[in-house]
Amino acid sequence: MVKTAWVTDSTAYLDSELINHPDVYSIPLSIILDGEVYADGIDLTPTQLFERLKHLKNPPTTSQPSIGAFQALYEQLEKDYDQIVSIHLSGKLSGTVSSSEQAAKLVNIPVTTFDSKILTYPMSALLKKGMNLLEEGIGLEDVLEEMSRIRDTNETYVLVGSLEQLHRGGRMTGVQFFLGSLLNVKPIISIEDGALNVKEKVRSEKKAKEKILDYFRIAYEKQQFKEVYILYGLHEEYAEEWKAEIGKQFPDLNVICCPLGAVIGVHAGENTLGISWHNAMK
Repeated sequence: MVKTAWVTDSTAYLDSELINHPDVYSIPLSIILDGEVYADGIDLTPTQLFERLKHLKNPPTTSQPSIGAFQALYEQLEKDYDQIVSIHLSGKLSGTVSSSEQAAKLVNIPVTTFDSKILTYPMSALLKKGMNLLEEGIGLEDVLEEMSRIRDTNETYVLVGSLEQLHRGGRMTGVQFFLGSLLNVKPIISIEDGALNVKEKVRSEKKAKEKILDYFRIAYEKQQFKEVYILYGLHEEYAEEWKAEIGKQFPDLNVICCPLGAVIGVHAGENTLGISWHNAMK
């Protein structure tokens, strides 16, 4: 039987099933705060990050794992595995996918790099799906095809906690930032084909949340997917409120709350709240 290693990065949310799985490996991205480099999830928790952000002299930045870091991990895995599937956050948001692809050319073990076009738990859900399908005896090519099919049905909507951080991190244009700040507009950010887009501009957070829940209801009534992910920056209580609200209306739906993590937090801010689902995740 072909032995497969599954690799992801620190922007994935690893629950107890994934973190304890012997064939799952994670490679950290880096966070740079005033010249100091921290390994995401290892040297810096989101709580520590958001405290540090209040006192920084320079805008914080993030960096993908180096090609060398991927190469070292893949060479280590060569000893125990026959193939590697490496699933990473959207290639339009980070160079992590590219680093993995380049490292794959330098090692002897076959490596398939998969661009999840998303991040955090929606990416972890794709990882789990792929692992389960492969364990069922489905060939890798068919597994990747099914993962791609599910990935391409994803919908994600986010209320960004800090337009300023998104702007300083280069993820939002100056004009969008200026207008949002000036008019107290809450932009609803969507992730479409792996890129950030301003889906709609709403005048208050309450209206923005109502709008996002409208998107969700329409999709659920049509697709009847089995789970939805609520993503939050630092404040889990906001996510739990949404979870309770959705749970009352849709008791058959599995609602999972998960933190965005420190790397995403650098760009989005501690008050960020989002919702994501795969329409084809039955």
